[in-house]
Amino acid sequence: MKAWLGLGRHGEAEKELRVMVIDKGIPEGVWVSAVEAYFVAAGTAGVETVKGVFLGLLGRCHVSAGSAVRVVHRVVGVAGKGKGGEQEAAKDRVGMHAVLWNCWIVLKNTSTGLKSLSLTLSVLFLRNDMRTYVDISFILTQFKIYLQKNDHQGAINQIEAMTTCLDFQPDFLSLSAHEAVTCHALPVAVASLSSLLNFYASGKSMPTAEVTVERTLLIVLSQEPGNEQQVVKFLKHALTRASEIGPDCFFGKEEVGRREWNWFAVTSWNFGTKTGQDKNYELSAEFFRLASDFYALVEGSDNENNSMVCKSLVLSVSSMICLEFERKTSMSETEVKQALHLLDRAGQMLKSISARNSVNSDQINTIEPERFFIYTFCAYDIQGRLNDLGSQLLNVKTFASSKACKPHLLLQIGLAASQGPWLNHEVASFALNECLSSFLSSAAPDYQNVALVMRKLISIASIHKGDTDDDLVYSMYKQAYRIMVGLKEDEYPIEEGKWLGMTAWNRAAVPVRLGQIEVGKKWMTVGLDIAKHVPGMEAYKACMEEVLGNLKKEL
Repeated sequence: MKAWLGLGRHGEAEKELRVMVIDKGIPEGVWVSAVEAYFVAAGTAGVETVKGVFLGLLGRCHVSAGSAVRVVHRVVGVAGKGKGGEQEAAKDRVGMHAVLWNCWIVLKNTSTGLKSLSLTLSVLFLRNDMRTYVDISFILTQFKIYLQKNDHQGAINQIEAMTTCLDFQPDFLSLSAHEAVTCHALPVAVASLSSLLNFYASGKSMPTAEVTVERTLLIVLSQEPGNEQQVVKFLKHALTRASEIGPDCFFGKEEVGRREWNWFAVTSWNFGTKTGQDKNYELSAEFFRLASDFYALVEGSDNENNSMVCKSLVLSVSSMICLEFERKTSMSETEVKQALHLLDRAGQMLKSISARNSVNSDQINTIEPERFFIYTFCAYDIQGRLNDLGSQLLNVKTFASSKACKPHLLLQIGLAASQGPWLNHEVASFALNECLSSFLSSAAPDYQNVALVMRKLISIASIHKGDTDDDLVYSMYKQAYRIMVGLKEDEYPIEEGKWLGMTAWNRAAVPVRLGQIEVGKKWMTVGLDIAKHVPGMEAYKACMEEVLGNLKKEL
């Protein structure tokens, strides 16, 4: 080949060069040198030959794109040396760009990945002053190349670049998002759709409805975990836009608009539920707040949507309280006020729903017992932080008088009021007495819970009422005794029975020492009566009878 080039017979040299390209047994260094020598000898006049040869080279190095890049750089680098090197290099760049661009023209309608490589390389040899005037089609092609190379940042940079093109149209961003989704490049799709959303704020007419872009963006974000923060961001953006231009303008009118509006509300609810289950309570509270705002956005909502507003508000506050336990730091004053505001809204919704149900004689309570309980529990917690004891008691009484009230739910409130951080013995006594009545009136009483309630009531009365001869405390022991009479053996928890018998007996110690023998005898008697109905207390019972008998003799 070099001999033919020395004789100036480029045609013969070209034949030898093509043979070398076809022969895969020839080492890379040899055919790189051959291409270099031919290109230096032929110059730009050999562009067509080099184009064909380069296609062959691409076929040989399809596994390694870097190999082709080294070929191109070496050819141009060597050609630019020596006297007049800058001018020669400039000519070489123009020639090389022509070669590569023509390669891309040939390959652009094929499925081969070589077309991407040839176009990318052609850009390397494009004059700087020409790059300024690249049109949108070139940017889109570059965008596709980066997608095929799985270079997300490069593709996002092309999205930013295309908006500066003179022939740019918003539809190109939609096209880019579609291409990105097809290539499973979700961050790129998000960037495309985010850029597209920016054009709606100007009020210009757009080919695609804004709500469609928002919904598509949220669907894309939901495809992969870890995007919850961005989902919150764009849900807030959608809510803000709907408030600014009106729900009908944003979501649409009639049935289409109703479906769009409901989709955003349900999406917020579902994300709130999921993040709550994942114990990401901060995001859960945010999602439920957004859900309540979406459900309340359209005036004249039906009873079901009002119910969803109420549920969302309640669960938002519940998540805020859970977050406090999770991070082990108290709520700030601002957070407490925000929670109180949300609960006030939920309380108004509950009253509205209850009133509507009463008028319509609805048999089905649209607020589930658990939701009403969570509202009551959260309200008790937040009001306790404000030391609003009266409102705490009023809320618990309202819950106790509702159809949603269940004894095991009242028990939870009573226990929290008796031993939690926001103690309120009035609420505790009321809730525990109410649930005790419900347990005992049941066809099959749960004596485990009955025993628990009795112990708590006695403890509360002892602490807050004071004296050991208090009639209220004594009446509770007598009530426990009446409950135990007639029960089967072991039906009442044995350990709780022993606790009742022993504590009643021990209450006689102080009065006896003070000479209040009758009071002491009263407590000894009730302690002995209880012990007679508790298995395993026979030894204690014998001792009690002996002591009580001696006391009566002394009298």
